[in-house]
Amino acid sequence: MQYGDFYYPLPVNEPILNYAPGSDEKKRLKEVFKELKGTKIDVPMYIGKEEVRTGKTANINPPHEHKHLLGQYHTGDATHVKKAINAALKVKEKWAGLSWENRANIFLKAADLLATKYRPYINATTMLGQSKNAMQAEIDA
Repeated sequence: MQYGDFYYPLPVNEPILNYAPGSDEKKRLKEVFKELKGTKIDVPMYIGKEEVRTGKTANINPPHEHKHLLGQYHTGDATHVKKAINAALKVKEKWAGLSWENRANIFLKAADLLATKYRPYINATTMLGQSKNAMQAEIDA
């Protein structure tokens, strides 16, 4: 158990970008959208530290453009689920042994990266994967 007073940042909402015509964020989002739409991806499963490609794949298509192929993901079966559960159980104690500050910092860092460096990527993938417009993706992603 952890005792003491610890600093943590007060939660604040991320400012919503408006993607106005000619704005830097709109230009960057369009660039990333075009890049992602033109790239075919191969999405493996990750079980523990292992990258798993089963060879049994399913297509990734935007809901608004069924004929466009964004890529493929590898599908698993019950064996993969059991391996994933076992892999998670192996690291459970290590994760639980980290202080709450360390665990929180991992999520705070991920949130910071999504709000800054990877923001156009998470929004563009939301637009492609869920048929959202820029404002909807900005709010939902």
